[in-house]
Amino acid sequence: MNEALQLAPDLRESARRLIATGRLREESDPEEYRAALKGHQALAEFFRTELNWTLEVHEVAGLVRLHKRRSDVPADRGPLLSRERRPLASATVMILVCLACEQLWRRPRMSLRELLQAIAQVCAAEALQGRLPRFPVVASQEVSKKEAREHRQSLADALKLLVAEGTVTVDADLDRALADDDGDLVVTASRDRLAAKFSSLSPTLLELNDLPPEQHAAALSAESLMDHTLEGADAPPTLEQRRLKVIRRLVDDPATDPLDDHTDTTTYLHTLTGRERALNVTAALGLATTVRRDWWQTTDPTGQASGIDFPNGRRMERQAALALLATLPGRDDPTAALTLTEVTDLFTRVRDNQPRWAASYDRMPALARAAAAELVGVALLIPDPEMPDQWQPTPGVHLWRVRVHQSLPAVIRPDVSPATPPRFEQQLLAEPAAEAGRAPADRQGDEG
Repeated sequence: MNEALQLAPDLRESARRLIATGRLREESDPEEYRAALKGHQALAEFFRTELNWTLEVHEVAGLVRLHKRRSDVPADRGPLLSRERRPLASATVMILVCLACEQLWRRPRMSLRELLQAIAQVCAAEALQGRLPRFPVVASQEVSKKEAREHRQSLADALKLLVAEGTVTVDADLDRALADDDGDLVVTASRDRLAAKFSSLSPTLLELNDLPPEQHAAALSAESLMDHTLEGADAPPTLEQRRLKVIRRLVDDPATDPLDDHTDTTTYLHTLTGRERALNVTAALGLATTVRRDWWQTTDPTGQASGIDFPNGRRMERQAALALLATLPGRDDPTAALTLTEVTDLFTRVRDNQPRWAASYDRMPALARAAAAELVGVALLIPDPEMPDQWQPTPGVHLWRVRVHQSLPAVIRPDVSPATPPRFEQQLLAEPAAEAGRAPADRQGDEG
């Protein structure tokens, strides 16, 4: 990478925040927003040259927006809902986000009742043709109170996503207003920020209805109307397309498999130019890269470039995930498929040694699935699409070191002075991040 494209140190924090959230807001990210506004030309040139992502500055809206368009969109990531045990927003919530934006574009200030009524009318008109789902929000003879309440809650989740990204504001609590049949509030939208939400070509101009679903992501990420035609769909990727695909993964995903190109040519990250350019890009962003011949893992020591915070946290599911991760490299065949029975037997043995561990889980299979889901989220396990409750370990399991210490009772020995307090072993299952979170970030280079 040219020296001119190296990011200045005061722009790295803004760049990492843009990678994680896609936007910087004047009211919530004042320091990063001012830095990005001041150095927006250098920041935009870096993203355009190295990742082919577009950076837009909307001073009137107080917004800096990074449009990240990927043809290989992660299927297990998206807007998060904190109230759900599985926090990914459902398709219904995402449809309501679009419908709410459409109505608020026409009237930037509406009451919640007016918004509910407008969306319900649009859905009722399109439901007969199967274009939109039914959205009844009032109980009747054909609609139960439970169904109406679920629909209102889905709209609350959609508005929460818009509030979190700074597109709309509300003047009262959403859950309380929607739970009460007589409750109401005012929703106010920023038209300038609504206009900044568009990041692809028009779906109508792209004629998505004429394309198979597996080609929709590639069409929406295309730069022109000619890039998604069926004639070029089967053409092998160019060197530039391969470069963009793999470097986007490095800065946007927790791990990258350099061998998943499936082309007859040399893997891009195995070439000297590709390896050097990829390391330069991650270094320019202030990220730490751990390199093996079969695996690349990227971490951010500051925690700003990703919404992934594993292994931090004291939740029982993450303690179980660390206990599972500690055993994966030492299996007789580390590349063999991992079954639910094997994970359950491991946790049963852990509980035999520590009877009070995971006491809230009466059924070990439920804890095993939750722990495996934590490792799937950081690309350490891959679920088998054909075999339920079976996972394939990735080479990334060899990049982690987990130590489990059990607390020992204090023993006062005769040769120890009474003034010397007894020392206790730290139980890492309760504080996993202190030991396990350091392994990938401290090393950079080739381990293969």
